[in-house]
Amino acid sequence: MIQYKKYNLDNGLILIVHQDASTPIATINLLYNVGSRHEDPDQTGFAHLFEHLMFEGSVNIPAYDIPLQKAGGENNAFTSNDITNYYLTLPLQNIETAFWLESDRMLGLNLTKEKLEIQKNVVIEEFNQRYLNQPYGDAYLHLRPMAYKVHPYRWPTIGKELSHIKNATLEDAKDFFYHHYAPNNAILTVVANKEPEIIKELVEKWFGAIPRRDIAHREIPAEPPQTQPRKQTIANKEVPHNVIFKAYHICDRNHADYHATDLISDILANGKSSRLYQTMVKEKKVFSHIDAYVTGDIDPGLLMINGSLANGTIMDKAEKELTNELTKLANENVSENELEKVKNKVEATHEISLTSTLYKAMNLSYYELLGDAGIVNNEMEAYRKVAPEDIQRISAKIFSENNCSTLYYYSKKL
Repeated sequence: MIQYKKYNLDNGLILIVHQDASTPIATINLLYNVGSRHEDPDQTGFAHLFEHLMFEGSVNIPAYDIPLQKAGGENNAFTSNDITNYYLTLPLQNIETAFWLESDRMLGLNLTKEKLEIQKNVVIEEFNQRYLNQPYGDAYLHLRPMAYKVHPYRWPTIGKELSHIKNATLEDAKDFFYHHYAPNNAILTVVANKEPEIIKELVEKWFGAIPRRDIAHREIPAEPPQTQPRKQTIANKEVPHNVIFKAYHICDRNHADYHATDLISDILANGKSSRLYQTMVKEKKVFSHIDAYVTGDIDPGLLMINGSLANGTIMDKAEKELTNELTKLANENVSENELEKVKNKVEATHEISLTSTLYKAMNLSYYELLGDAGIVNNEMEAYRKVAPEDIQRISAKIFSENNCSTLYYYSKKL
């Protein structure tokens, strides 16, 4: 059980404090409610671009990393479809250094044309390395717009196309910053061995004077149900194996069926005792590697499956064997033992993660965004309640070819 205190500052900033006496290190997590789904379809990639720009120096602090390193700290950040998340750790006695740094860049970045161009080039190079020059890197550039036709999940966090970043102006950047990076669009979580009221006073000191801003409101269209199979082929690529990618629409992160859906992906492909490894890789030798996972998005997401075909296996055979295995989940109840096994894995991972202050800080922020930070204490109970009939019912709904987008990815060598 993670005990915490929640405070709402007058400027809209949500503060969550968990007192942890087990470590002399303080962990600070700052979640901004802005991800790629909040972007203009004609100006994508901005949330990810700002993940970089936020380290370019703020109004009063020309270099973010130098004072943090002098205080014995380290930091990082990530962008997803739904959020942009910044986190750092440092010795407790230097915690005000963290508040100074984070509050100053929330107050205002030192945005210049030169700094913008530097980070635009960084993002463009990242796009080339991760998506164009890496084997199978472009797969999701094709799969996402196949699975989503109207929802902004149809483009990746790095952007729909490079021209959107290349053409971004300084005014575009400033407009995005001031309409998304604001106290009334953020959740700050502090995990430290300090009384919550003392932390609140420090946060009021450093963040309290930052004014509210007008947050850009964008109507996010609901993705209509998929009613027929969608297929695409990519051929003659410089990759070692033929690969099949399948994306099935699933529920949103807050839906009552989410935990069962997550367990379905674990039953299929979590470890060497999983169904797909045992049947597709070990027994039938159709695939050399296969994986399945859920995207876990705030809006309805995807259950993704990707498998590397074993040498000599044709694509039609591999797909048929795979869909037959998925159909079994829809037609037959899993045993209590099989379901208990995956639940135990989830619980073990959860228990280990509770030893991490960073995990606790991130999750308190994220669950607060979902509606209530206290959800973090109820997650395992939700997994435990999943019954075999839930697995069968949801599998029958998900694993229809009419609900599936398939990408056939062929190597030129085979």
